[in-house]
Amino acid sequence: AELELYMQTAVEASSERPVLVDKFLDSAMEVDVDAISDGKTVVVAGIMQHIEEAGIHSGDSACILPPQDLSPRLLRELDRQTIALAKELKVIGLMNIQYAIKDDLVYILEVNPRGSRTVPFVSKTIGIPLTKLATKVMVGRTLEDLGFTESQMPPYIAVKESVFPFAKFHGVDTVLSPEMKSTGEVMGLDYNFGLAFAKAQMGAGNSLPMQGKVFISVNDRDKEKVVTLARKLSELDFEIVATSGTAKILESKGIAAKVVKKVSEGHPNVAELIAKKEFAFLINTPAGKLSKEDDGVIRKAALLAQIPYTTTLSASEAAVAAIEAMRKGDLDVCSLQEYYRLSGIAFSPASEMAIPLAKT
Repeated sequence: AELELYMQTAVEASSERPVLVDKFLDSAMEVDVDAISDGKTVVVAGIMQHIEEAGIHSGDSACILPPQDLSPRLLRELDRQTIALAKELKVIGLMNIQYAIKDDLVYILEVNPRGSRTVPFVSKTIGIPLTKLATKVMVGRTLEDLGFTESQMPPYIAVKESVFPFAKFHGVDTVLSPEMKSTGEVMGLDYNFGLAFAKAQMGAGNSLPMQGKVFISVNDRDKEKVVTLARKLSELDFEIVATSGTAKILESKGIAAKVVKKVSEGHPNVAELIAKKEFAFLINTPAGKLSKEDDGVIRKAALLAQIPYTTTLSASEAAVAAIEAMRKGDLDVCSLQEYYRLSGIAFSPASEMAIPLAKT
């Protein structure tokens, strides 16, 4: 109905009546790439794999550096396209490109011949002050003069997580969308992805549970995909609680799941149990406007009860990986400088430029 109304008003509003129809890349992976160019040499400073699927605003999506799920071939292709674009656009300084990857095909979402919000994260991860270098490049220095002609891929893993102000704005739905909602970000470092993600969650105020009940309610598209996730949580001794549709799928796959009523199905319902802090973690992926409004009650209840939750399956998978990693070992705390030292990177006092001491 909304589409029909829009089409009618759109064609009336334009004399030429053009209508642009875009195809959305469903379940695609988004990738951010930051690069620096002096006009001749182009260095890809960082390739960041988004944890949330393409379609979530890049400023709200958690991301991983270096990527964990991209093949060497795809990494080479991202390098090739980034370098080609920088040279063709004659970029002098920083450049950011957002890609989407689906079925091993690389799609370019947008190219920005400027610095991006991800530059501080990439700089801290690789130990290279990219803004300082870009400024020198823009006034005539070359990357060769500055000693930065190759990508620096750290042996550790950095996870950037966004910080949201939802607790200060009561009534706002917490589901992520193309509209940016975050007001800050934190960074977690470790040699294990799960532990790095766990540290980032702690920094963002979303500490993950080690035991308890997990509530799962996902849209029809995610019902088959959530089975592996639920099985892993069950193996980690979490008790699974789900709405009827999700529980039916899980039970058919041999995963025990206790059924809880939806908000519209009576009492006691899931929102009331959340308010009583019956759950340790929530996985809730809505689909469509009506679903988002209905599930919004669940997410708002979780926010008020200060229970960690995820609204995308990809973020849920990362959270479960973090829980599993924390179960296996203690978290170590290490400064950025210590990570640089262990990786063969140190700061030169003369130029404040990070200089690689040894290849790792």
